Amino acid sequence: MRAGHGGMLEIVDRTELGAALRTWRERLRPSDVGLPAGVRRRTPGLRREEVAGLAGVSVDYLTRLEQGRGPRPSEAVLAALARALRVTDAERDHLFHLAGGTPPLPGRIRSAVRPSVLRLMDRFTDLPALLLDAKTEVLAWNPMAAALLGDLSSIPPGQRNIARQAFTAEHRLGGDPAERARLDRALVSDLRRSAARYPSDPGLHRLVAELRGDSAEFERLWTLRELDERHADVKRVRHPELGVLELDCNVLEVHGDDQVLLVYSAAPGSREAEALALLSVVGLQRVGAGQPIEN
Repeated sequence: MRAGHGGMLEIVDRTELGAALRTWRERLRPSDVGLPAGVRRRTPGLRREEVAGLAGVSVDYLTRLEQGRGPRPSEAVLAALARALRVTDAERDHLFHLAGGTPPLPGRIRSAVRPSVLRLMDRFTDLPALLLDAKTEVLAWNPMAAALLGDLSSIPPGQRNIARQAFTAEHRLGGDPAERARLDRALVSDLRRSAARYPSDPGLHRLVAELRGDSAEFERLWTLRELDERHADVKRVRHPELGVLELDCNVLEVHGDDQVLLVYSAAPGSREAEALALLSVVGLQRVGAGQPIEN
C-alpha cells in the first residue's frame, strides 16, 4: 500500500494480479495473437516470453508480476499487458483495480485496443499497418510496419508517439524529410482537433505542453491555429535500403474508439509493390513480430 498521486491509497493485490495474468496468458493460443504455434508446447497458452514481447516488457518483469513480486506496474504497463493478452474492457478494468490503478475514465482518450482490431491487423500479412489513438500514440503495429518504418520496439515506450517523434526525437519512423513540413502541420492539426474533443484528458494536455516547451516549430504551428482539411492519400517513406517509396495510405477509423488504423499499400506491378513484397520476405526476417505499445 502506498500514497498515489492524488493522495489516495493505492492497494495492490499482487497475488490475484499474478493469478489473473497467468490465467489470461494460458487461455490464449499463438494463433490468437498472430504467432506461429511451434513444434512442441509443454505448457498451455502463450509462453511468458511471447507475452513479454507483445507487451514490450522484459520476461523477468512479467515473471515477477505473475509470481506476485516486483514493483507496482504503471498504468502504461497495465495497458500494454491488457492489449497483449487480448482482454475484454471489463477484464482490463479489473486488471487496473488489482494493481491499484485507475481504469480509463469517460471523456478520456481511449488507448485500449479491442481484440477484434488486433485480429484484423494480424491478417495484414503483406501490408504495413499501424494503429494510433487520438493523441497520435502508437498503440499497435504489425511486422510489416516494423519492416517498413523501423523497429518500433527499440523506441522507449514513452516516446512511441508520432508527434513526439516528429518534433522532439531523433527517430523519424521512416518518414521522408522532404515531406516534413506538410506532415508536421497535419500532426499539429490533428492534436488541436483532439484537444477540442478531449479538454480534460491529462495525457493529451501533458503531451501538448511538452511539445510547446521543447519544440519552437511545434509552438509556432500551434499558435497559428490552422486546421488541415485533408491529409494526402500518398505518403513518401524513406527506407534505408529500398530508398524513397510512394505508398497509398488509407486511414480506417475504429468506430467508437476514436482510433485510426493506417494501412500502406501500392498499386500492383509498381516498384513500390515489389518493394513491399521484398519486405514481406526479407524485412520480416530482420524485425520481430509487431507489438502492442504501452500508453
